[in-house]
Amino acid sequence: MIRKLQHVFALSEKGARDFVKAVAWCFLCNVSLMLPVGVVMATLQYLLETLETGANPAEKALVYTGGAAAVLALLFVLHWFQYASLYLATYQESAARRISLAETLRKLPLSFFGTRDLSDLTSTLIADCSALDQMFSHYIPQLFASILSTVFIGICMFCFDWRMALAVLWVLPAAVLLTAGSKKLQDAFGTRNILTKRAVADAIQEDIEAIRDIQSCNRQEACLKELDRRLEAAEQSSIRSELATGVFVCSAQAFLRVGLATTVLVGAGLLAGGELSFLYFLGFLFAAARLYDPLGLVLQNIAATFSAKLKIERMRAIQEQPVQTGVETCAPKNFDIVFDHVKFAYREGESVLEDVSFTARQGQVTALVGPSGGGKSTACKLAARFWDIQGGRITLGGIDISTVDPETLLRHYSFVFQDVVLFRDTILENIRLGRRGATDEEVYAAAKAARCDEFIRELPDGYQTVVGENGSTLSGGERQRISIARALLKDAPVILLDEATASLDVENETAVQEAISRLVKDKTVLIIAHRMRTVAGADHVVVLADGGVAQEGTPAELLAREGLYRQMAERQQ
Repeated sequence: MIRKLQHVFALSEKGARDFVKAVAWCFLCNVSLMLPVGVVMATLQYLLETLETGANPAEKALVYTGGAAAVLALLFVLHWFQYASLYLATYQESAARRISLAETLRKLPLSFFGTRDLSDLTSTLIADCSALDQMFSHYIPQLFASILSTVFIGICMFCFDWRMALAVLWVLPAAVLLTAGSKKLQDAFGTRNILTKRAVADAIQEDIEAIRDIQSCNRQEACLKELDRRLEAAEQSSIRSELATGVFVCSAQAFLRVGLATTVLVGAGLLAGGELSFLYFLGFLFAAARLYDPLGLVLQNIAATFSAKLKIERMRAIQEQPVQTGVETCAPKNFDIVFDHVKFAYREGESVLEDVSFTARQGQVTALVGPSGGGKSTACKLAARFWDIQGGRITLGGIDISTVDPETLLRHYSFVFQDVVLFRDTILENIRLGRRGATDEEVYAAAKAARCDEFIRELPDGYQTVVGENGSTLSGGERQRISIARALLKDAPVILLDEATASLDVENETAVQEAISRLVKDKTVLIIAHRMRTVAGADHVVVLADGGVAQEGTPAELLAREGLYRQMAERQQ
């Protein structure tokens, strides 16, 4: 049962066990709420007996007062344990759920992120998790507990009088079927509601990211109109979704009230015929009134469970993705990167690399050049196992990288990309990201080697200056040099450079190139560039075109013979 609950509700093993405990305590609380009905019945029976016998009713007042106090104390204790099992356990599981999702995302290949919208993933991690917190603390355990308590109380009713039990409970199957029968309709509207809300989130994120372009093109009004249209669609979708749920749930709850009327009619008939005592009649009325409250909650929770199912499926779609695995040790004999008849495609039928073979040797700079779409960036990322290849093999020092855990493998790599990512933190901590635990002195040394110490110390707070979102307060060249400082601090034996100077002016490019020359010393370097002067000092050049190796050799060799490299160099003169 535990495994079943884990799968159905996307819970951890501990979360599934806590869920069972929560249902049990909710069940006990629901059943215990019938105890006050029993106390009232016993008190009324005693009062009636004293009226018949002429006894003093105050004689056992202390007994019944004590009994009522004991019932209240028991209710308090049960509800306390219910609170602990529901809310405390739910929020512990919520933290575990978020960590589990984050861990899964961390281990997924980049191919997964190429097929999923980032705002959708954000919505799953934040909005869906928050919604499930609410559902597991307020709805779902109570649903199961209400069903169990209703069955238990119903059996007890049949033990006292089957006719009155039928009068109370006959509406239950009809009300449940009315609610459950609307599941497909609620799922359809719920799915549409999620999609329209996702479209709003996408539009907002896109407008914020492109705010400068929108303003420069004077497209504010058009963007606002489009956003307003999506907001209106989301609002209408939410209304339709709530209406689809509300109509059936409210109808079922109203139908339950018919049961109270049948209880009165049947009870009155039995009472008039002398087949039922007044106390029993009164007790069934109290029980029916009390029973219909959790039944109404059951119907509301069924609708909530339908909604939770959609969110759980979205989470499960992430958790069940195949993650990249491998051994957690990697001790290559050297750091040569060898592509051996590599085949790769992002999507089936759209080959990017086809039978690519070359070697990037340790102590050399290997440059990948070629026209756009030739597979240069793809090859660079495949070398670090950002994706898994479909054919051939890639080795690092003779070790097939597909057999190594990605995190273990990446300890041997440093990256400098064209698009530098900086966090909203101090410059010191942004550089220290290269090697957590590095001393301040080591960070300063890396910054000096990367030619960024000078401009950092000119900033108002020096190394303690907090950069803006993604380093927005710094220039492109400054961000790039911080990225190189980060790579220098890591001091990995393999360096991957992807268009590191493509967007820089001549002055910044010169500074960055000097920093790179210090970074790549005695390393295995794989560099991607469109500018021929960037790779002029490379030891080996591989020309990629149409997904294959068109040429390879030294820059001088390739310039000396006809081919794509020479054509590219001549066009850039």
